[in-house]
Amino acid sequence: MPRSAPARALVRRSHTGFLIAVATTVLASGASLTALITPASAVHGAAATSCDSAATGFTPVLQLDLPERGSYLNQTPPYSLDRTGEVGSNFDRVGYCVELNGPDGPQWVWTAMEPFTATASRIGLPTRPGELVRQRVGDLEVRSNVPGVTNGSGQTGYLEMWPNQYQESASTQVANASSITFDTDDNPTSPLGYGSFQVGQIGAARPSSIAAKPVFAINTFTESANGLLSLGIGTNLSGQPDWTFASNANRYSQRRLTAYVRTSLVSVTESPQDRQLVPRDGRNGAVVPVAGAVIDPRVRRVQLRVTGAGRTETFTSSSRSFRFTPRITAGLHEYSFELRATGPGVDRVVTRRDGVVSGDVLVVQGQSNAEAAKFNGAANGEESPYLRSFGTPTSDGTISGADRVWHYATGDVTNQSGSVGQWAIRMGRKIVDRYKVPVAIFNGAHGGQPISFFQRNDSNPDDLATNYGRLRQRLQAAGVLDSVKGVLWYQGESDNDNAAVHVGGFNTLLQDWRSDFGAAKYYVYQVRTSPCGTTTTMNVREAQRQLGDTAGVTLLSTNGLSGHDGCHYAYIGGYREMGDHTFAVVGRDLYGGPSAGVAPPNPSRVTAGGSQLVVQLRSTDPLTVGAGVAANFVLEGGAVTISSVAYQPGGKLVLTLSGPATGVTGLTYQGHIGAGPWITNATGTALLAFKLPVT
Repeated sequence: MPRSAPARALVRRSHTGFLIAVATTVLASGASLTALITPASAVHGAAATSCDSAATGFTPVLQLDLPERGSYLNQTPPYSLDRTGEVGSNFDRVGYCVELNGPDGPQWVWTAMEPFTATASRIGLPTRPGELVRQRVGDLEVRSNVPGVTNGSGQTGYLEMWPNQYQESASTQVANASSITFDTDDNPTSPLGYGSFQVGQIGAARPSSIAAKPVFAINTFTESANGLLSLGIGTNLSGQPDWTFASNANRYSQRRLTAYVRTSLVSVTESPQDRQLVPRDGRNGAVVPVAGAVIDPRVRRVQLRVTGAGRTETFTSSSRSFRFTPRITAGLHEYSFELRATGPGVDRVVTRRDGVVSGDVLVVQGQSNAEAAKFNGAANGEESPYLRSFGTPTSDGTISGADRVWHYATGDVTNQSGSVGQWAIRMGRKIVDRYKVPVAIFNGAHGGQPISFFQRNDSNPDDLATNYGRLRQRLQAAGVLDSVKGVLWYQGESDNDNAAVHVGGFNTLLQDWRSDFGAAKYYVYQVRTSPCGTTTTMNVREAQRQLGDTAGVTLLSTNGLSGHDGCHYAYIGGYREMGDHTFAVVGRDLYGGPSAGVAPPNPSRVTAGGSQLVVQLRSTDPLTVGAGVAANFVLEGGAVTISSVAYQPGGKLVLTLSGPATGVTGLTYQGHIGAGPWITNATGTALLAFKLPVT
C-alpha cells in the first residue's frame, strides 16, 4: 500500500538557489515577541503536555486530540490550538510532542529538529496534495519514556510526511532501512488517501552502524472515515515497524499531538542547504553567502563560523543587518556553517548547515537506459558522500515539485529522492576518485518514451506537467541551471528507427538546452537497438552517428557492452562499463584527462580496392578486432562475402573479401545483441554502428 507524509515545506530561494528561511520582524495579529516564548502550560487553549519540561524555550502552535478515525484529506484538522498565523515564519526550530495512554500506560515522546519548512502552517498534519516532506533533518533531539527510543541530542532525523499512499520500496537515502517493510524509508506514490506523519532517527552516514527506527508515527489520517488511525511511539514490534496498517487508535484513551516552534532571534534570508553542492567557479571554489537581520533586541552580535578543509573562519557583525560572503574551495572536503546570536542573556546557534561542498553539475536525460535502474546486479558500492543530487526524478509533478532539498546520489533505484542511475553513479564515482571533485548529477530520464515526450513547453518552460519542466525546475531550485557542465543523452529505442523524427526532436531539444544551460557540453549515446530487440534497423543509429558532427556534440558508443539483453543492461558487463567509457570521454573534455584510446572508433569513409574494403577511421587509436566480427558487417551489392577483418596502423580496418569488390556499393556495421566479438579501443569502447557508401 502506498503511504503519505506531512507537508513538505516550500522554501523561497535567492537567485543563486540558496535556502531562504524568512522570519518576519512584525508578527501578525499584533502578537509580541514575548508572547511567542510562552511555555506550553501558559498558552491559552493549549493543554499541558508531558513534554513541557523538555519543551523549555518552545511555544506550542498546534494541538490536536487525534480521533480514532481521521478522514482529513483536503481538510484542515480541527486543531484545538492553532497559532500558525501569528508565528508565520518567525521560528528557527520545530518540535513535536506525541502522548498516548492505553494498555501500556502513559507514553510520550518529545522531538525537536532544524526547521524543514519556513512557514508554521506547514508543520502540522499534511492533508492536501503537494504537502510532502521526505528528507533528513539535523540536530535531532529526542526524549521519551518508551523503551527502544534513543534519547539524546545531536542526532540525525528522517521525515516522512505526506497525505499520499506509499510503498515499502526505499529511496536508499537511509542506511539500514528496508525495502520490503514499512519503516523509516518508504516511497510516496501518486494516489492520495492514507497519510504518513513520521519522524525517524537514522545514522548520519551511509553506510552506518546505527539502526534506522521510528521516533513516532501517525498514519491513516487521510483515509476514509472507515479507517482507524495507525500510530505509535518507537518501533512497532508486532507488525510493520512504522505502525503502517496497525489500525490501533481505539487502543488508546488519549492520542494527542502538539507541534511547537522556537521563536527566531535572527531572520536568515540567505544560507546554503544541508548537503548542497555549490557550482565551482574559475578559481576552483565558490562564494556561499549567509545573510539576514537581527529581530530580537537582546541580540548584540551575530557570528558565522565556517569549518572545512582543515580550517575554521569566523565572521562577525554587530549591525542589525548582516551579510557574510565566505569562500569555500572545491575538493573532497565538506563545510559546516554555524550562525550564532549573542547578547545579554542570549547565546544561541540560530542555524547550522552541514555537508556543503563545491563541485560540478552534470545532467542525465533520456529513456530507460538513462534511468539505468538495477536490472541485474547492484551498483551501491559506487556511492560516495561527494556525489549529490537534488529533488526527485518522478513523473508525478506534485511529488517532484514538493522535493526541493539536496540528497546523496544513489544508483540502483529510480523515481526516488537522489536517484541518478547505475552508469551515472559509476561515472561520478570515478570523477570523484580520480579528479577529487564533488559532482551533482540530475537525472530526468523516463523509460519507454519517444523524443516528443522530452520537449520543452516554450510558453511555460517550468511546466511540472512536462518532463522538461520538472527537470528544469529542479535545476533552477538548486541554483545550478546556468552552471551545468555536461548533458548526457541516451534515447532512441522508442523512436522505432524513425530517423527524421528523432533528429528533428533532438535538434529542438539541443536548442532549448543551449538556451537554458548555456555553455554545457552535450553527449549523445548511439543506442544499441531501435526498437529494442533488433540490430538490423540502422536509420536512427546512423543518424545519431552523424549527430556527432554537430558543433558542441560528442558521440558515445554502447557497442562493446556484452551484458545486454536486447534492450537493457546488467551492471557487470553493461552499465558499469558504460560508466567507465563515459568517464573516459568526460574526463578528457572537462578535467584534462588522457585522450588516447578514449573516443569511440568512428569511420569517415569506406573505399574499395581489389578484393578489399578499407574503413578509414577518424582516429589512429590502435584497435583490437575480435574473432568472428565479420559476421556483424553487411555488404550492399556485389556477389562477394567478407572473409576477415583486421586492423592496420593509421586508423584503418581492412575487410578482405572472397573476391573483387566490383559492384559493392555500401557497407553496414550492425553490431549485435548481447555478448560476442567486438572491435574495441584501449578503454573497451567498441566501433560505432554505421551505414556508409563504398567509393
